[in-house]
Formats: sequence, structure tokens, C-alpha cells
Amino acid sequence: MAEHDNKHHDRPVSPTASCEELPVETALRPQRFDEYVGQSAVTDNLQIFVQAAKLRGEPLDHVLFCGPPGLGKTTLAYVIANEMGVDIVTASGPAIERKGDLAGILTNLKQNDVFFIDEIHRLPRVVEENMYPAMEDFHFDYIVGEGPSARNLRLKLPHFTLIGATTRTALLSSPMRDRFGVVSRLEFYSPAELETIVRRSAQILQVPLDEEGALEIARRSRGTPRVANRLLRRVRDFAQVLGDGRVNAAVAQEALERMEVDNLGLDRMDHIILATIVEKFAGGPVGVEAIAASVAEERETIEDVYEPYLIQEGFIQRTPRGRLATARAYAHLGIEAPASQSRLL
Repeated sequence: MAEHDNKHHDRPVSPTASCEELPVETALRPQRFDEYVGQSAVTDNLQIFVQAAKLRGEPLDHVLFCGPPGLGKTTLAYVIANEMGVDIVTASGPAIERKGDLAGILTNLKQNDVFFIDEIHRLPRVVEENMYPAMEDFHFDYIVGEGPSARNLRLKLPHFTLIGATTRTALLSSPMRDRFGVVSRLEFYSPAELETIVRRSAQILQVPLDEEGALEIARRSRGTPRVANRLLRRVRDFAQVLGDGRVNAAVAQEALERMEVDNLGLDRMDHIILATIVEKFAGGPVGVEAIAASVAEERETIEDVYEPYLIQEGFIQRTPRGRLATARAYAHLGIEAPASQSRLL
């Protein structure tokens, strides 16, 4: 199950996916490692681990993918299952509410299957604790009956691979994190990698696209493939209605400007957050709670959805005292930076 957040999916540059987008994402999803673009440090090692597991006839070690939403954690889980030649069962952490829910999923797995849990940091504690013996010894303990007549029923499980995905590694408990044999962090993509992804998606969607149009979309996609694919689909709409259907640089620029996505991929809410720090809090430092209250958003949304890209691109610095706007943020807003901020490039 891909990450999704219905509250924020209407942002053109939202890294989360709406339920309506999931069928399109599935159609665009790479199926094999040789189709997967980017994250080479991660995929090169995964290919070796997968090949070694297949040679031994064993399941792959449990894998944990960390990083902001939209970078391909779910896609990599499907790629691993395809490369291993096994089935994949997907769930999200919040959806597995009770021990019985987990037992039902685990007992229906087949040998070497992949069990993918998105937002694994949101597993209820009682469910998480029952994952430990399942991951280590491939058995599941279930209490049958109540009181003095209660007895422990040990269910033997097929050997499987658990793949977890999390956007908030710090919220994952140490016992759970330590049980993963492979821990990989996904990073933001370069414009060149995103351009390749946009070109591939355009071929699948049969969108006429030239080099300049692909580059224009790529460089405004916030280093995130999900954003790149969404922008491509929306720019396609403008090209069909306002042009001849072909996506070139001029069409892409006009479409993205109408969607309020600037040349660095920042949208209206990003500008509001930066302006809030700069104008209301004199550039900071300011706590994330104060920012969230000022822009009428939840703290978790600021930290998970907005901040990663703003920090990655050097618009905000995260310090023990709070968030600081850098000189680049002032320059992007067209405001002269005070001397105290001019060194924060």
C-alpha cells in the first residue's frame, strides 16, 4: 500500500498519493531492478542480496526502507518480490489494529513471500511485539481460551521476508529496527534522474514530450518521482487543452506557473512557511509548533511533508533552538537578509 494522505493530495507537489492516484502509480511502477531509476547505492546492494538469497533458496533478510514519502519505498518492495519470484502481501501499520489481524496475514503467507508494511512505525505496540518471534523464529504464539483453561497455541509460519517502510525512523522502536538485516535510506533524486523517470512515464502514458519539457518538469519535482509523475499528468492536460498535445518547455512553464509551482519546485504553502519564519519570526529560530500554529497545519505535517525538501534545498536549518531561515530563503522571497542570516547559505 503506497503512502497516501487525502488531506494534502490536492497539492501538485505533495509527496503523498491520494487513493485515486494509486492505479496510475501502479501502471507506472518499475517491475525490475533494470527498470528502476536512481537510488543506485541502495539498488546495487539489493540486487546482490536478492541474487545470493535465490542461490541459497532462502528468503531475503528482512528489509527496512527509510526516507521521505514518494521516493520509491513501495516500488522497491514490489521489485524485490518480482526479482525473488514470490508473491507480495501489503498492509499499512495503522490498519493492523489487533493481534488477530496480524495472525491472519502471517498464517496465509507462502514460503519466501514478501510481507510489506507501509508506515511500520505506526504499528500498535501489542502488534509490534508479536512481530518479533515471527521475524526471528517464524512462529506465532496465540492464546486460546481464558483464565485457568487458557493455553498457548504456537503457530508455525513459513519463512518470509518482512519489508517495512517508514518516513519517521526515530519513531520506530529499537527492538523492531534491530531485527531488520538490511536497512536502507532513500535520498532525493537528481534532476537528471527525474528527467529519465518523466521520459519513461511519458512513453507509458503516450504523452508527446520533448527534452526541454521533460527537464522543466524534472527540475520542479522536488527530487521526488511521485511528484514528477503527477506534474507530468497535469501538464499533459494543459498541453491537450491549450496546445497541440505536445509537452514542451513553454507549455510546461505555463502549466506549472498556473499551478503555482515555481522554478525550484516550491508551491504556495512552501512560500507561506518561509514567509512566516522570515516575517513573523524574524528569520528564527522558531519552534515547529509555532510554525504549525501560524500556518494552520499539524506539526507532523510540517515535519513529514513540507520540511524535508526545504531543509534538503537549504531554505531552512534545523537547530536545537528551532528552525532558521537561510540567506537562500530570503533571496527566494526577494527579501534582503539581515547580517545574522547572511552567513546561512
